[in-house]
Amino acid sequence: MPRQGLTTERVAAAAADLADSLGLERLTVAAVARHFGVADASIYGHVRSREALLHQVAVRAAATFADRLGLAVAGCSGRRALIGFADAYRAFAVTHPGQYAATQLQLPPDVGRNSAGHLRLIELSCATLRGYGLDEPVLTDAIRFVRSTLHGFATLETAEGFGHPRDLDASWRCVIDAVHTALDNWPTTEGKQP
Repeated sequence: MPRQGLTTERVAAAAADLADSLGLERLTVAAVARHFGVADASIYGHVRSREALLHQVAVRAAATFADRLGLAVAGCSGRRALIGFADAYRAFAVTHPGQYAATQLQLPPDVGRNSAGHLRLIELSCATLRGYGLDEPVLTDAIRFVRSTLHGFATLETAEGFGHPRDLDASWRCVIDAVHTALDNWPTTEGKQP
């Protein structure tokens, strides 16, 4: 029987915080139990496995991430939307590294289909880049380009992988300007330049 006071929501919230402080790879049911000062069995009343715990963190984190991106792009299009999207992306990834890592997990189809946050992340990515006049199939290519760029920068920043003394924010602005230029000149059909 689950310990009184513990709920699935409290367990998921604590797991998300622990993912940020410990690292997603070190997040376990035992770590969550220690956080609450209970036996592992008390946590298993709310989550059936470590994998299920990671899925809970991923779904919860995706909802928070999508909310932040949505606020950042609301009422914007084109370059302004890209800057808002990119800045919110970087801020979430760097401030919540464990939760961000969880949003990158490959989820089982039944979990992914039912994660409103994950679906909204896709919608926000598409909406932001449609402001550049992009449609399928090249819209998917552009989303992959932007996601790879933002993910790479934020991941290196979190890992303190930039050793050069140049200001990171200055580099970030240059990167986003380059992304904007690339999107503004993106091929409008597969394999053909505009």
